[in-house]
Amino acid sequence: MDPVEARFREAVALQRRGNYAAAVRIYEEILRSRPDLAIAQENLALALLGCGDYGRGFPLYDLRFTRTAGRVPRPTLSFPEWQGEPLAGKSILIWTEQGYGDQIMFARFAPELAARGAQVSILVPPALARLFAELPARILVAEGQVSIPRHDFWIMPGSIPGRLGTTQESLPAAPYLRATADSPGRGEISGQGFGLAWRGDPKHHNDQARSLPDAMAARLLAAGARSLHPEDTGARDFADTAEIIASLSTVIAVDTSVAHLAGAMGKPVWVLLPAENGDWRWMSERTDSPWYPSARLFRQPKAGDWEPVIAAVLARIAPAAP
Repeated sequence: MDPVEARFREAVALQRRGNYAAAVRIYEEILRSRPDLAIAQENLALALLGCGDYGRGFPLYDLRFTRTAGRVPRPTLSFPEWQGEPLAGKSILIWTEQGYGDQIMFARFAPELAARGAQVSILVPPALARLFAELPARILVAEGQVSIPRHDFWIMPGSIPGRLGTTQESLPAAPYLRATADSPGRGEISGQGFGLAWRGDPKHHNDQARSLPDAMAARLLAAGARSLHPEDTGARDFADTAEIIASLSTVIAVDTSVAHLAGAMGKPVWVLLPAENGDWRWMSERTDSPWYPSARLFRQPKAGDWEPVIAAVLARIAPAAP
């Protein structure tokens, strides 16, 4: 095996286990001899973000456009991409990318752009349209044939922090979203209690690792937690789910959009995380998150072992169980 390939595989294995700092060192070593190796560049960006080194990581995060064609498609528009120019008196369109959770997480930067004097528009999927209407921005719904008016600039959500020079210290904190006035609570959930979202989109590349087995979820439901999945609550969109979350004391969720929504609202949220193939935004070893001050992180001790996680959560919700 080629020595560079061997070192690359070692770095990937370390990164999957959450040892981001060691992975960074190896990727930097590889790139000194192979500066054109795009996959090592992209992985370095994610490893730096996993370390919390946002000053270095986010400028490199644009490399997500360079690999796996179509994974993060960029728009073709008649006006330029924002590169950090002054925004006073300018208009800027935030495009849509990746999953609901990513869009909820990066929505925190819309008020930042507005505070710089920009007229902000956001292109969002229908499920987020009413929820994002609470932001200081014009909402364009990505449904059917959308007419995109001309703006001075456009930007992808995940590229905003790199253009702003965001660090952990300057990261806009939650809450920045809230339940809308026109979303009456849906379904059976009301009053104080625990809500539970134990699975994500099955099409997600890491869903098998991040979602709870139904048997594990059943134990939390039996202890008094209530499902937050739309098929059980009757929620039509994220605005309805936000109204339900607002009525709860705590949300318990795997790494999916509901965790981001609860965190963005400032609601206490317990995020259940896999030991391997975790997402960079949750970093490693920490029990808290710079993205969501109301979050508490519960991590598997080893891959596939949810038992200690469920036991720890049950120990905390048992007093509130009916």
